[in-house]
Order: sequence, then C-alpha cells, then structure tokens
Amino acid sequence: MRHGNTGRKFDRNTSSRRAMLRNLVANLVLNERIETTDAKAKELRRVAERLISKARRLGATAYTPHATLSPADRARRTSASRAISSYIPRFGVRVESGGALTRIDLVEKVLIELAKRYESRAGGYTRIVKLGPRRGDNAPISLIELVDGPSAQAASEPGVAKTATSSKTATAAEPATPAKAG
Repeated sequence: MRHGNTGRKFDRNTSSRRAMLRNLVANLVLNERIETTDAKAKELRRVAERLISKARRLGATAYTPHATLSPADRARRTSASRAISSYIPRFGVRVESGGALTRIDLVEKVLIELAKRYESRAGGYTRIVKLGPRRGDNAPISLIELVDGPSAQAASEPGVAKTATSSKTATAAEPATPAKAG
C-alpha cells in the first residue's frame, strides 16, 4: 500500500524522474507553455508553483537591482536564487524565428520577471488545459501554461479582436437546419 507516499513515479528511478521534472520546469519557465501528458502536467504544476512561490515570497527583494540591496536582503536573494538554481538549470536556449538561438537565464527570469508578475497573486500560477488523446499511443495530452503570460496579455490589449475559444462552442451555437427533401 502507498500510505503517505505522494507524487507519481512514472515508472522511473529517482534520478531519472527528477531530471525529467527539472527539464519540464525549465521548458515551462523558458517558453511559458508546453504540451505534455496529463500526469506529467499535474506533477509539473506542483514543482513549478513551489519555485515561483519561493521567488514571490521575497517581495520587492526579488526584482530590485542587486547593487541597491542591503546585506540582509542580498543574503535572502542569494539563498532563494541558490534554492531555485538547485532545481532548474541556470540557462535555457530558445530558438527564435529564423533559427537564431537566444540564451536566457532561467533563475533570473523566475526571480525578476515571474516574481514581479505574480506578486499580488496568492497561488495558482499555472493552468492545465486538456487537449485529448495523443495519436500514436492514445495517451491523454494537456497544455500547461503560466497564467497571465505574454500571450494572455496580448489578447487582452484593446483593439485586438477576440476569436472563438473552441470550435465546439462556435458550432453548438448555430441552430441545426433540417435537410429539405426536394
């Protein structure tokens, strides 16, 4: 029996499971939305929200320039930075359009950008949207994304036309017309 054993094992040993989750978190922080299986998305949510909460709990110390911090605040920020960097890789590489590679400091992105974005939010930094079964093995696939990300902010800009969220709602709203028999 699995009394008191939380978390999914994914039929992997501990080091492989931790490496998989580290890479998933790094990709989520880098791209702010990834597509994976339902079980991995649910486990990834636990890890990602804990890392963002660590950065958010620092308050303004997380995104204040390092030179202007007091020694006590520098120590708090360094400690949080080390805790975050012990779980995700320091740098991530994003492929831009045209094949250009951009190197991004993931720890600084969590501390500066994400901590500032979610400073007034108590939790729930990620959203999981179920997409349906995968074609090859019928595994349930989900999209996990950071809430209030750049894509959500661009959609809420004034002057941007909003499209239907899904094809189901668009077709369900139309009345069915009976076929005429001649």
